[in-house]
Amino acid sequence: MSNQDLARFSINQMTVKQLSLPELVDACVDLGVPGVGLWREPVQSYGVEATAKLIREAGLAVTTLCRGGFFTAIDPEERAKALADNRLAIDEAATLGTDTLVLVSGGLPSGSKDLHGARERIADALAELGPYAASQGVRLAIEPLHPMYASDRCVVSTLTQALDLAERFPANQVGVTVDTYHIWWDDTAPEQIARAGVGGRIHTFQLADWTTPLPEGVLTGRGQIGDGSIDMREWRAYVEEAGYTGPIEVELFNDGLWARDGREVLAETAARFVEHAV
Repeated sequence: MSNQDLARFSINQMTVKQLSLPELVDACVDLGVPGVGLWREPVQSYGVEATAKLIREAGLAVTTLCRGGFFTAIDPEERAKALADNRLAIDEAATLGTDTLVLVSGGLPSGSKDLHGARERIADALAELGPYAASQGVRLAIEPLHPMYASDRCVVSTLTQALDLAERFPANQVGVTVDTYHIWWDDTAPEQIARAGVGGRIHTFQLADWTTPLPEGVLTGRGQIGDGSIDMREWRAYVEEAGYTGPIEVELFNDGLWARDGREVLAETAARFVEHAV
């Protein structure tokens, strides 16, 4: 496994969340991993400025920051809090040196069954946040989540829905996240990836495999690449044919992986990336 094999590989921090930020940085340097996708909570705990310094001095790239979003609340006070938190997330992304903030848009508010209204509230939030993000050199990347998350986590379930929202705004403000775990089942997704490419809206590309049976609670069901049903090279080909040349993150939520030694998991993930996605 050469550095060239890993030239576009990025490890999402959640894949090895058992590693502290210094441990993650050391492991990446030792293994020749050039990029990391960070999460706000551990970054805030360590300190945003301190994290930026740590990453910068190690010579690593921050490929994305996760996550902003949760825009669907109806209550005015809740919406104001969400907007304020997203402005903070944009500031954090800029400080960390990444140009991409991944958005999980939010589920249905309690008692609501209005998917259309929820999606329009997302658009309203993007109209406020997009110009601010662009002024900070940050792009907002709407991530469609598998439909099983529509009620409680993300009412944007397909790339079509994500692009219908994103295309209301300039591409340097709003684009999409292409995540294999969430879209591999959708036979319209390749066409939508091409559509996103034409508009310059593929802001990040993430890999995770689909393994069954899903665990109770579902969230920790993202399989190690190569263990499930998704052809990673096929999806890489789709985004590259659409013009995407950026980093490729592996983002896994998996209790089994989290119970293991983090450096071992990182080394395995890098090897799986080369085996199944290069």
